[in-house]
Amino acid sequence: MSSATVFALFATAFIALAIFYLFFYRSWRRERELKHPFPKVWRKHLRSTVPLYCQLPKRLQKILEQQIQLFIAEKNFYGCDGFEVNDRVRVAVAGHACLLTVMRSYADYDEVRSILVYPDVYRVQASERDGMVVGVSNQVRAGEASSLGQVVLAWSECESGAMQAKSPHNVILHEFAHQLDYLDGSADGAPPLSGDQAKEWQQTMTIAYDDLRHSLKHHRNSWLDPYGATKPAEFFAVLTETFYQQPQHLREQQPAVYDQLRAFYKIDPEELARS
Repeated sequence: MSSATVFALFATAFIALAIFYLFFYRSWRRERELKHPFPKVWRKHLRSTVPLYCQLPKRLQKILEQQIQLFIAEKNFYGCDGFEVNDRVRVAVAGHACLLTVMRSYADYDEVRSILVYPDVYRVQASERDGMVVGVSNQVRAGEASSLGQVVLAWSECESGAMQAKSPHNVILHEFAHQLDYLDGSADGAPPLSGDQAKEWQQTMTIAYDDLRHSLKHHRNSWLDPYGATKPAEFFAVLTETFYQQPQHLREQQPAVYDQLRAFYKIDPEELARS
């Protein structure tokens, strides 16, 4: 066999492997992962840490379980400040995160690579600009999301809010809503939409956002956590929390907003709560 033939065979094999890795490896790996049964102890954790799981129909429970399997297999979890990440923590985080994609596409989380979990709220130094002056301030945070595929969570906040049915706060849903917002390149309160849906979203959310800010400005009781008025990205994240945690309240206060979120997430939490 000539050297030219050997080189041609090697090049062909290399190209074939490259094509497989780029276009087929992820699907093959996921299919292999889902051949394993969902661990019974994970289902026990899921029932105790993700209240909405028990309200889902069996079909959606199965989809959620599959997405959780992939999430835990593919994402790196890191405990910070001595926190130990165990299966209960992984299932709780993955379960709430995948509620946002259970009727969408798990591929929405392809760029999420790591989840850092602190035992409690944590401090960070953040830059602040006041005109031409840039300063540094110490901030206390319960979570944050990054366009680089990193999510940070304070476990105490997860337990006090996310795992309590009808709690107004859910830091896991909040931060993973930001990840969906990043899908079009920036967190601006408008996740990827197309055509008429994008137009209706913009109109509806702008009116609701302005209404919230106006209510707070005039010291009226707001229909949403005031943090949602800080900027459009936080408005979307806080709306997502309320949509899943207090759907009846959101639908009564802002039916048009509720309809937009229902169309985006392709699920109706209020209907699930009644079933």
